[in-house]
Amino acid sequence: MSQASPTHDQTRVVIVGGGPIGLEVAATMQRAGVDYRVLEAKEVGHTMTWWAPQTKWFSSNERIAIAGMPLVTPDGSKASREQYLAYLRGVVSALDLDVRTFEPVADIQREEDGFVVHSQTRGGPRETRCDAVVLAIGGTDFPSKLGVPGDDLPHVDGYLREPHSYFGRRVLIVGGRNSAIEAALRCHHAGADVALSYRGDELPEKSIKYWLLPEIKGLIKSDRIAGHFGTEVKAITPTHVTLSSTDGDTDVEADVVLSLIGYRQDKRLLRRAGVDLIGDGERPSYDEATMETNVPGLYVAGTAIAGTQSSKYSVYLENCHDHAQKILEHLGSSPSRTERHRRGMSDGLRRQIAAQPES
Repeated sequence: MSQASPTHDQTRVVIVGGGPIGLEVAATMQRAGVDYRVLEAKEVGHTMTWWAPQTKWFSSNERIAIAGMPLVTPDGSKASREQYLAYLRGVVSALDLDVRTFEPVADIQREEDGFVVHSQTRGGPRETRCDAVVLAIGGTDFPSKLGVPGDDLPHVDGYLREPHSYFGRRVLIVGGRNSAIEAALRCHHAGADVALSYRGDELPEKSIKYWLLPEIKGLIKSDRIAGHFGTEVKAITPTHVTLSSTDGDTDVEADVVLSLIGYRQDKRLLRRAGVDLIGDGERPSYDEATMETNVPGLYVAGTAIAGTQSSKYSVYLENCHDHAQKILEHLGSSPSRTERHRRGMSDGLRRQIAAQPES
């Protein structure tokens, strides 16, 4: 069977990624009268869909609100996963943003006067020509792997799932920062037998949400959660995990292993588009004043600017709100594809086109 011919589209700006900052860029473009499309591979706010139910944000509501739309919770507390996803849906609906969900972008090709963005719709491939591309793709696409024998076994997971599923099971959690601590507490309260393995000699208290720290310290001190500090995973089998420390090896029985040691960014689109990646986290090279990468007309926004943040996170949603305005201002100083075409035309042809509406 022959492959379907692609459909064609054209716009001024293609925004890749339908998370909070991608939507904020879209709202900024829309308010300025700049034609745009948002292409999202999954659903709006996909990163949060793999958070465990009722996970709460660390940040206050006003700091994670976007596009000038207030985020209000019934009791004024920090928004949960469910509340924030509902908020994002509300932003898209209220502003009537042009968001194409479940349309993954496979490639971005540079042309002399812009880009061709190749995406896949349910009906087949689509090619969208545009002047500029904004990559708001985030940086937590894949769980980091332990890199030890057995880390690909089916009971090893990089995500905390519905806590109810861990009831009555022995759960070993690897990690010591927010994700690991929250998982330990929620699994414990769901009736799991929880153990925690962390390579440090003690918990990194500055990296743990202040409302979680006293409880986890108390549960470890009382041995209601087993704390294995100064340990690293050496191997995983279907029945136990071997932890290595300066005192030797210890086998810990486990029905489930939650490896919550961080997440990695998907670099494929950045590389295909020709963006230079620098540093240990392979962060995209970009101009902080304009958000433009080394590829003219291609911008990055949101946590995508940090690449893979493998240790201490420094780029969050709340310190990325200025990216949209920077991109808009830089785009304003660049002529559109239509304007560039007109500049190269004869006066007579220019007058003919000027009498027609732009597509």
